[in-house]
Amino acid sequence: MKYVCTVCGYVYDEAAEGVPFDKLPEDWLCPLCGVGKDMFEPEQ
Repeated sequence: MKYVCTVCGYVYDEAAEGVPFDKLPEDWLCPLCGVGKDMFEPEQ
C-alpha cells in the first residue's frame, strides 16, 4: 500500500521501503516537507 503526504505529495511505498506505514515510529516525518504521519492518507 502507498500513503501520500497531503502537504507536499510525497508517496511512501510500503513495498519499496520494506516497513509498513503503521510500524513507522510515531515521530517519523515526511522526508520532503517534515510533517508528521497524521498528514498522510492512503493512496486512492
